[in-house]
Amino acid sequence: MANNKIIQHVYIVGSKGIPANYGGFETFVEKLTKGQKNKQIKYHVASRSDNSEQAGKQKHFEYNGADVFSIDVPNIGSAQAISYDYKALKEAIRISKQNQDQHPIFYVLANRIGPFAKYFAKEIHALGGRFYLNPDGHEWARAKWPKPVRKYWKYSEKKMVAAADLIIADNPEIEKYIKKEYSSFHPRTTYIAYGTDVKKSKLSNKDQKVRDWFNKKKIIENNYFLVVGRFVPENNYETMIREFIASRTKKDFVLVTNIEKNKFYNQLKQRTHFDQDSRVKFVGTVYDQELLKYIRENAFAYFHGHEVGGTNPSLLEALSMTRLNMLIDVSFNKAVAKDGAMYWTKVVGNLTAQINETEIYDEKRIADYTKAARKRVADEFTWESIITKYEGLFVS
Repeated sequence: MANNKIIQHVYIVGSKGIPANYGGFETFVEKLTKGQKNKQIKYHVASRSDNSEQAGKQKHFEYNGADVFSIDVPNIGSAQAISYDYKALKEAIRISKQNQDQHPIFYVLANRIGPFAKYFAKEIHALGGRFYLNPDGHEWARAKWPKPVRKYWKYSEKKMVAAADLIIADNPEIEKYIKKEYSSFHPRTTYIAYGTDVKKSKLSNKDQKVRDWFNKKKIIENNYFLVVGRFVPENNYETMIREFIASRTKKDFVLVTNIEKNKFYNQLKQRTHFDQDSRVKFVGTVYDQELLKYIRENAFAYFHGHEVGGTNPSLLEALSMTRLNMLIDVSFNKAVAKDGAMYWTKVVGNLTAQINETEIYDEKRIADYTKAARKRVADEFTWESIITKYEGLFVS
């Protein structure tokens, strides 16, 4: 009979919490706890008190077998995330001390609390514990941040890497970068990918919600290029929109993204005049996951413009669901998709030419891309294999 005695306590800090509403780290923690196979691990997950109704009412509750502890965060603008991680890690250490855990692991997602990392590492080591870090992508390179904020992210990353006992990168290119950039610290690193759902949508073209959505948005199955993601400059929306407008295709360009109160949206409208091209369709967000899967599965092709590192969840979803994927040519994307996608650059006319070329692709050519993409996902990115790797790491 399996030994179910808890031998490893793992404290996860840095996601907004579970249940997951949206977001990469949140989905990761949801999947990790829900798909848990090794019952000798006990997960403790920090949650913002505004993440769920339960977190707002209870300081502690069980979810997916994990102990979720709730943290109140003051509304202090962009410093809110730093304050949340600081308070959450402090509370995690307090709980671990109180429980007298043996060799606990504290797994921090993202590099937000660098100035305090050394202090926390000291406290963790005094408990006989270990400090693990997931550095995420290159937060300091994101165009949305003003210069002083970018400087802080870079400084914070350096301090976090210096203090961590182990760095878990979700993309081999991030692991390479950490090893090279911070070689003087001799960081211990490992690579465990992010996962994705490989189940097909339960919906069919006859379902009412499918027909309602497609009719309302005036979109036809397999007759649109698609993009899903946050509407921020570094995801190269301007290049994708400009190049699409310049193409000859009769298909639509469907953008599933949140543009409410978004300055960038108005700037792009002025710069590209996309509102004068009826093929460009901003359709808002789609929170219904089955419907979103169906929309992905029935796109003609998917554009991926993310170039600021890490393994992007929307890219994995595209590779597992959309038949043809067209990605910006950066090392992070190539490390994930390999020969399962086409690659474009920001050179004027490059993506336009590729869009025009897809008009004459036969079924076999598209099927070859689909097959290679699905194989990449099956070989390396299923949640089941990711969970197995994490559990192996935590109890090793």
